Amino acid sequence: QVTVVESGGGLVQPGGSLRLSCAASGNIFALKTMGWYRQGLGDQRERELVATISNTFITNYADSAKGRFTISRDNANNTIFLQMNDLRPEDTAVYYCKANVLWKKSSTWYANDDFWGQGTQVIISS
Repeated sequence: QVTVVESGGGLVQPGGSLRLSCAASGNIFALKTMGWYRQGLGDQRERELVATISNTFITNYADSAKGRFTISRDNANNTIFLQMNDLRPEDTAVYYCKANVLWKKSSTWYANDDFWGQGTQVIISS
């Protein structure tokens, strides 16, 4: 199995910064694209993409994140980060990490699956 754990959320004033972390662990053979998604508090819509980063460090950002957020990756520790600057009230959400993983399901079986973390809450308020 593979576990994904986020950390770093909290309450910040508008204009402030936060750094989120996401670590993947378990029977990982290869960690592929990882990314951050968010869902507004009480929002029933699908999670929206914030940013992704491939295992070759190719990044992709939502328009709302460009210029303010930076995604980075530490392949040695199976970890990604999201540096968020100039935070706005509309950034308030639960932030989820997703990892696309090639993992060892059994002694002879490898599978490619997406794994999600439990989420970390980010609240931007004065």
